[in-house]
Amino acid sequence: MRDILIRNADVVVTMDATRRELAGADILLRGGVVAAVGQGLPADGAEVVEARGCVVTPGLVNTHHHLYQTLTRAVPGGQDALLFGWLKTLYPIWARFGPEEMFVSAQVGLAELALTGCSLSSDHLYLYPNGARLEDTIEAAATVGLRFHPTRGAMSIGESDGGLPPDSLVEREAAILEDMIRVVDAFHDSTEGSMVRVGLAPCSPFSVSRDLMREAALLARDKGVMLHTHLAENDEDIAYSLAKFGVRPGQYAEDLGWTGPDVWHAHCVKLDAGEIDLFARSRTGVAHCPCSNCRLGSGIAPVRAMRDAGVPVGLGVDGSASNDAGNLINEARQALLLQRVARGADAMSAREALEIATLGGAQVLGRGDCGALVPGKRADVAIWDISGIEAAGSWDAVAALVLCGPGRVRDLFVEGRRVVAGGQMVTVELPRIVERQTALARKLRD
Repeated sequence: MRDILIRNADVVVTMDATRRELAGADILLRGGVVAAVGQGLPADGAEVVEARGCVVTPGLVNTHHHLYQTLTRAVPGGQDALLFGWLKTLYPIWARFGPEEMFVSAQVGLAELALTGCSLSSDHLYLYPNGARLEDTIEAAATVGLRFHPTRGAMSIGESDGGLPPDSLVEREAAILEDMIRVVDAFHDSTEGSMVRVGLAPCSPFSVSRDLMREAALLARDKGVMLHTHLAENDEDIAYSLAKFGVRPGQYAEDLGWTGPDVWHAHCVKLDAGEIDLFARSRTGVAHCPCSNCRLGSGIAPVRAMRDAGVPVGLGVDGSASNDAGNLINEARQALLLQRVARGADAMSAREALEIATLGGAQVLGRGDCGALVPGKRADVAIWDISGIEAAGSWDAVAALVLCGPGRVRDLFVEGRRVVAGGQMVTVELPRIVERQTALARKLRD
């Protein structure tokens, strides 16, 4: 792999221990890692990428997604519903998916993330109709070139047993655990610089049993992989937990072994002060999904209180059926705006929102090798052209990136390999993939 020298950036946002921002700086990428950061670095035969007029950041990190949902954006009947009603509308549609739908929708969703600066994404796949498997998404990520953290999700309690999903979408718990072992053994790579790490992710307290939650936690610790689920997403979620289990979601999670630095929960909109303290003490992570929380009317997550307490927080776009976009830099802006609506104009700065979108997300996913532009970290780099109309007239280029744009990267490198160049995907033929995605969506609709 040839060395790459990113040269003359207006600002390099390092996200190092002191959050340095370097003006007129260069970054040398060598062998998949950041080799050097500073002014006037020699090219020494490296491919030179000119970054004048640009802000350079670590690649953004997406901590929660349902990639298959890019096939069901803006579905009538689900556009104006709360979480449970939205799910009841979409479950029958998702039941008609198969391997091709999973693969193509993952390609589209990951390409959309790449174009908005994301270099590392998790995915929560919790339904497997008609022969679909987790590797459908893993293979899609390999074609796009993003670093990937898929999770083997599951639903085991259908409508006939008092659960929310239809019986056609649930699996036997023994089969779920068996397949969790299979995918971890086949695809999980724990080494530094890994392109694929697998997590275990029973869907939610209202779609799996306490036994499965407990067994998944034991299995994850035995295999050395991370745990993920939805938690405390809205008032309905809290009411279900109190009625069904007699405890709030935080206590439910702790009782079943679902707290610790190897666990991250999606949403957590309704965590109370005691639950925030629990997550801070146990270093349990949170995937904050501001746009989806707005779209479903779930509420404003207490991110300011979480951060102040020491809870690890990253950003997630959530599924494209509840967002309905997969624009990660826009999530940073939305996170900032929501905290200011809830807590005042000084509740969150643009730089803190950018930190949550990069270093914060890497920490939540247990990726100490990602999230910062310092020597030895992985060469995941986003180059943002701020010379266009979106940032025209801005006085602070780093703040402008979050507050006004651009909303798409000029270039994106993952493990030192170019994924986006000049604002265009270079790893996949995007028009062809979008055409196939559109055809599949029309078939489902009709």
